[in-house]
Amino acid sequence: MVLVLRWVHPPATSFMLFGTRSDEPLEYRWTDWQHIGSKLPIAVVAAEDQKFPDHWGFDLEQIRKALRANQRHSRQRGASTITQQVAKNLFLWPGRSYWRKGLEAYFTVLIEMFWSKQRILEMYVNIAQFGPGVYGVGAASRKYFAKPPKSLNTVEVSLLAAVLPNPRRLKVDRPSPYVHTRAKQIRRQIEQLGGARYLNAI
Repeated sequence: MVLVLRWVHPPATSFMLFGTRSDEPLEYRWTDWQHIGSKLPIAVVAAEDQKFPDHWGFDLEQIRKALRANQRHSRQRGASTITQQVAKNLFLWPGRSYWRKGLEAYFTVLIEMFWSKQRILEMYVNIAQFGPGVYGVGAASRKYFAKPPKSLNTVEVSLLAAVLPNPRRLKVDRPSPYVHTRAKQIRRQIEQLGGARYLNAI
């Protein structure tokens, strides 16, 4: 299944089926890599996984930091890479358990083995949830900005990336002060990474 999805676009994902409420319309539209543009990929990397071009699915430094933080605080800190999030969204179910985390690691290894980094990032921006029932940049860009993904500007892609940690609570169309602040931080991180050139090698 992982090998097939190297070339085939998924009609839906496990997270769409398990994570969408029955009273929510499901909005999902696939956008091929050449029609996504260069702005959103670097925005999600800056926001979610700045070591994405270099790691093999796991950011060991962030995992160590998360383990230390979680020992000190009751609120759990995550350390998932983009590849891990693709594995979870495609194949698994919402929730936290050692069993699910083990399966996530298994699928992460397979994805890194069989897919290119570009395919992983293409998959991520197409299946990530950007709002209640809204999956993928194709659906999100048209719903929130009434334009195709390639026409999004830097402010718009930073708002999309800013809601990724919690797209049910954080709103693209009604951004809170926190979302605006996070979006500004993402734009600053994009500049520090060198912009879209940072992903030229993937």
